[in-house]
Amino acid sequence: MELRMYGKLSGKAKRHDPGSVKQTGFPSPATHYLEPGIDLNQELISNTDATFFVRVDGNALIAENIYDRDVLIIDRSLTPKDGDIALVVIDGVFKIRRITKALALESFDLWGKITYIIHKAQ
Repeated sequence: MELRMYGKLSGKAKRHDPGSVKQTGFPSPATHYLEPGIDLNQELISNTDATFFVRVDGNALIAENIYDRDVLIIDRSLTPKDGDIALVVIDGVFKIRRITKALALESFDLWGKITYIIHKAQ
């Protein structure tokens, strides 16, 4: 039996922990400045040496939920499975494709697996 985990962020061991201040008397109004910020690089990237960002230009990938000006996080160290979205090179041109058995019939070079799609909220 194989156990697979989907949709769970796997960041580094050190995580944001707001904690609580143990003090007596009147609390300082600046206490919230002591909490560390959330580092999205730490949360979204597992292999910094093999990860890069690509900004999408155009709306040709709406079917894949990828819109104009979205940012893709691509990890070259991961091997995409059937159904994953990846950046591939076909005839010398970068293209975004969903990995399927039909794609296996085409000649392409795998560049990297898309791990996250960042949208602008509007």
